[in-house]
Amino acid sequence: MSETTTTTNAPTIWPALTCKDAEAELRFLTEAFGFEEAMVVRGEAGDDRPIHHAELKWPLGGGVMLGSTRPDADDPFPSGPVSIYVVCDDPDALFGRANEAGADIVIGLKDDDYGSRGFTARDPGGNVWTFGTYRGA
Repeated sequence: MSETTTTTNAPTIWPALTCKDAEAELRFLTEAFGFEEAMVVRGEAGDDRPIHHAELKWPLGGGVMLGSTRPDADDPFPSGPVSIYVVCDDPDALFGRANEAGADIVIGLKDDDYGSRGFTARDPGGNVWTFGTYRGA
């Protein structure tokens, strides 16, 4: 593997979600979890794909892409559910925000034996999001 030098801190891995209701997913991720809308490319009126491409930034860096499912049977992009881990600095506040927005909490706020504090929630599309303070080894 060769080394690559980058001059920016731009994310190089983007989880991508294919959603049956991409508009609802976009609203939920911004309202419940605090993702920030960076770009949304919507289809024309009557298009069978309301959102062709969206990028949501995470305040600490990185982000997620999403789009509406494609109507053809040969769609190469699977539609969830997936599981994603996201680093956060204040899991208690984010847990409160997610609860307020009606997130389906599947694992409540807790401290883990490896030093992380966080929680896990399911979004309306069935994707599982774990938010915690653990930043990796």
